[in-house]
Amino acid sequence: MAERIIRSSKVRIDDISVSYYIKKATEPEKQVILFIHGFPFNKNSWRQQLASLEDNITGLAVDVRGHGLSTHGHGFFSIDVFAKDLRSFMDALGIEKAILCGVSMGGYIALRTYELIPDRINGLILSDTQHKADDNLAKQKRFDSIQALLRYGRRPFALGFIDNLLAKKSIEAHPELVEFIKSSIRRNSIRGICATQLALASRTDSSALLAKINVPTLLLRGEEDKITPKAVMEEMHTAIAGSKFIEIPGTGHLPNLEDPLAFNKEINLYLLTHSR
Repeated sequence: MAERIIRSSKVRIDDISVSYYIKKATEPEKQVILFIHGFPFNKNSWRQQLASLEDNITGLAVDVRGHGLSTHGHGFFSIDVFAKDLRSFMDALGIEKAILCGVSMGGYIALRTYELIPDRINGLILSDTQHKADDNLAKQKRFDSIQALLRYGRRPFALGFIDNLLAKKSIEAHPELVEFIKSSIRRNSIRGICATQLALASRTDSSALLAKINVPTLLLRGEEDKITPKAVMEEMHTAIAGSKFIEIPGTGHLPNLEDPLAFNKEINLYLLTHSR
């Protein structure tokens, strides 16, 4: 069996340079899976998932525009812009079809990408995300967060973020995860974090799209997620025909990092079941 290495690379698309990881299949390729991180993280969030993939799966994890090592470009962010970047990324690498796996913001991007190019998406894995746009209260919270970030900087933003993001057990048992999250936030510029908050606040509602999704869809949620309500993900499950909904015990908003073994088990079972 050939050793599979996660390689780091960059590609120029439109007005930006996109940084990404790739782990190529060493056996006849059955599927390509693209991992899309949440806010305000980067492709490093997905290393444990890439490492777990079977030898017939090619996996890629991208840094969304303005995150990690991908450049900002014009700087006017939206979920639509992020989705069109993903389409251009697939074009640049010659990826005809892919399964999209997104957590939180990555799920919003995955849904919008499916809306743009449904014929090129042959599966969805949506973790701790939702189809609804921000209501006025949620928008105002984002605006307040921007003001606080501009006034006090990234450190207090990161500390408050962690409390909402992770299950209590994860915070207590995994100090290295807490440090990883702080480090990920520090990697992003204040400008990029603020621009992404505005993109999240302005995203469109995807409710009408759900009934049109006709690819295998796996919905995952950390059982103790304080950010994404269970009822909202159950709505998605009901609306997406044939979808599967699983909660991962003892985890919060980032089950792929809080319990990678359980998360990887579910995505690899999905890939095994739906390999073409």
